[in-house]
Amino acid sequence: MDLRQLRYFSALADTLNFHRAAEQLHMSQPPLTVAIRKLEEDLGTALFVREPRGVRLTAAGEAALPSARAALAAADAFRDSVRQGAAGLSGRLTIGFIGSAIGQLLPRIISPFRAAFPLVELTLAEMNSVQIVAAIAARRLDLGLVRLPLMDGSLVEIAVIERDALAVALPAQDPLAGHATLPLSALSGHRFIIYSPVSVLNATIRLACQSAGFTPRIAQEAVQVQTILSLVEAGLGVALIPARSARFATEHVRIVALDQPIPIEMGLAHAADAGPLVRNFVAAARAVYDIDTLSQTEK
Repeated sequence: MDLRQLRYFSALADTLNFHRAAEQLHMSQPPLTVAIRKLEEDLGTALFVREPRGVRLTAAGEAALPSARAALAAADAFRDSVRQGAAGLSGRLTIGFIGSAIGQLLPRIISPFRAAFPLVELTLAEMNSVQIVAAIAARRLDLGLVRLPLMDGSLVEIAVIERDALAVALPAQDPLAGHATLPLSALSGHRFIIYSPVSVLNATIRLACQSAGFTPRIAQEAVQVQTILSLVEAGLGVALIPARSARFATEHVRIVALDQPIPIEMGLAHAADAGPLVRNFVAAARAVYDIDTLSQTEK
């Protein structure tokens, strides 16, 4: 017994006429007649009573019909699932993200992606960029939002989805807080609140300060930008943060642009052989970035 036979049986049970069933199945009547007879022989019982103007179901046929229809429906559902999975329309995505992505970037991507792909289940995990790359290489994550450049990007492919620049965060009472822009060298006498070494921004900031002619005096390290801003507000030092994170600053912290911008980027890391689910997520993230870029250009 196979699905083809069940389909023939169901069509004949619906029409109770070999000719109409054959038309419904887009086949000629003789092969249908042979197939139904062979099914009955295999089962060892008649499913239909042949009459001059058609057929009617036997008791065995009546009992078997719901199961046949359920089997056909299950086969159709299986076929749909395969097609949806192949097109990246359903399935499960495990996504890693760095802490600075959760406040703004991640929600901007997730919301439209869920609307476009409601059958895709998302599992999120907060990590640092190094952990995300290792987890992708080990197949524990499908993709991750990371700060660029990566210390070792050879294990993954990268799609840049956000470009930003570092800005200075100062206590509101600091003499430099009233400036419209500042050279980085103006901060050489200040103590710094800096991202912890697990963040790419730690190395980025240290190198930028060295290029400006000084080594930053580190007062405190922290992981989250909100923590860094709180420490700046408390007067423990100044900080360099992504300009997009300025919205987390309170009225007691001033954000000042650098006169020579230090560009930073955010990217999506994924395996080189990523499937359609990952490709769809990357495309959705890039669409968000394109919209943001157009919006900034219009402003």
